[in-house]
Amino acid sequence: MSTALIIVDVQNDFCPGGTLATEAGADVASAISEYVEDHHTDYAAIVATQDWHIDPGSHFSSDPDFKNSWPVHCRAETEGAETHPNLDTDYIEAYFRKGEYEAAYSGFEGLLAPEDTVMTGERDAHASAQPDDGPKVSLDDWLREHEITDVHVVGIATDFCVKATAIDAVDAGYETTVLAEYTAPVSEEGFEEALDELEDAGVTVVR
Repeated sequence: MSTALIIVDVQNDFCPGGTLATEAGADVASAISEYVEDHHTDYAAIVATQDWHIDPGSHFSSDPDFKNSWPVHCRAETEGAETHPNLDTDYIEAYFRKGEYEAAYSGFEGLLAPEDTVMTGERDAHASAQPDDGPKVSLDDWLREHEITDVHVVGIATDFCVKATAIDAVDAGYETTVLAEYTAPVSEEGFEEALDELEDAGVTVVR
């Protein structure tokens, strides 16, 4: 058994002060950092996903329904798309960006970001990223290359991108666990519904 930790979308726009904030986003970012500091040796790999929107069509709306359409958030190469400063990124080996031209809730829709363009608060948020002319590596490709069999999922938001990532992980054949304490939901009602859906899909939920 070889386990990876997937940290989903712990970005400024999903934390208080962001354009699509969850109430507990910043606190969860801090909690994940403490968890990783204490448990990083338990994992063969630690990776993160980022919403990274350029023109995602109807995913953005001036009159969002907060189910299928949303306020503008996590635009590529903006401060809102950066990882939140409460998240310690020292142990993160790779980032997977998703949603340039579509909604893309699941981290398994993401592609490996070139290392020198990853925005963790340590590079200018408005600096132009260099184009990536290399091969497109998906999260699934990367995990299989690193012989990962199990994944633990944490991050934002429990009832959307965390849920979608975990369910896709099960579908891809990984033994999947969501550490609910280290996730932040859009709503408390959505939180409980998401945990039930995850268990129904075959995900182990640590509540």
